[in-house]
Amino acid sequence: MAGADRPLLAITLGDPSGIGPEVVARALSEERVYEIARPVVVGALGPMRRGIADTGVGFRARPIETVEGAGEEFGVIDVLNVDGFEDAEFPLGELSPVSGKAAHAWIERAVRLCQDGSADAMVTAPVNKEALRLAGSEDLGHQEVFKRMSGSDYVATMLVSGSLRCMHLSTHRSLIRAAQYATRANILMATRLTDETFKRWGFENPRIAVAALNPHGGENGMIGDEEITDIRPAVEDARAEGIDANGPIPADTVFNQAIAGRWDVVVVMYHDQGHIPIKVHGFEESVSVNLGIPWIRTSVDHGTAFDIAGKGIAQAVSMREAIKLATQLATGVRPA
Repeated sequence: MAGADRPLLAITLGDPSGIGPEVVARALSEERVYEIARPVVVGALGPMRRGIADTGVGFRARPIETVEGAGEEFGVIDVLNVDGFEDAEFPLGELSPVSGKAAHAWIERAVRLCQDGSADAMVTAPVNKEALRLAGSEDLGHQEVFKRMSGSDYVATMLVSGSLRCMHLSTHRSLIRAAQYATRANILMATRLTDETFKRWGFENPRIAVAALNPHGGENGMIGDEEITDIRPAVEDARAEGIDANGPIPADTVFNQAIAGRWDVVVVMYHDQGHIPIKVHGFEESVSVNLGIPWIRTSVDHGTAFDIAGKGIAQAVSMREAIKLATQLATGVRPA
């Protein structure tokens, strides 16, 4: 662990044209954060100071060149500058290639801090995929950066809101491509990764529900046969390996079951199948966490919200929850 008793968290500012600097400032205005972690912002002084001013938290942003000894003083936000952006102009509330380029550079710097052991986990504010594209990035978003920099064959996203956890088989795929991706091999791969990750987090025998793809679980092939040809066989394969996998369970019932405590996690077949129940169950509290990378990364589960950027009204509940979860995972505390 980078700190003697508290993990060091590399917190990226996200797209500086959005609400990232505000939610970071508001989250770090709570003394409890400094009691459990050592937060270091990876970004630039300009947008961090603007976020402090917009939220009125009355803190000071301090530039640092190294994370050694940083993140100790409540009331001072340590900002690790990334070369090339300290004097950059970031327009507020609009798409900007400069902002996209900076956001991408800050993600990569935070990853390197985790890779070299300087940071115990990273927490990310939101980026804008179109701004990344305008900046010339070939990475569609955070997940693609992590896959490239880790060399991992499979990086997955799990959303968490209270007792509901949704592990996504795929995320950034069209609905038609996502359905095509729901193969026996891919579902087994996702279920294995889920089981391995939850055991590492302290779950002795994770109870994994696997959602069906089609309405009513396909009605024995009458309205889709993917449950018969791929999902059920993948569940049976997982169970043969000693994994407590269950399903396929129709999507109109599995999430209520998970909220009630029957399942520790639900493996969902595509983006909206998991995002919608999470955000309905607890939009502000929802957090994203990546599986399949050799470092801890949590994130807010909302976008850059250009329409309210600079107004000082952005809520920081998701950022606080992301910091809390990153701290738990970095210190070996099983998530509740």
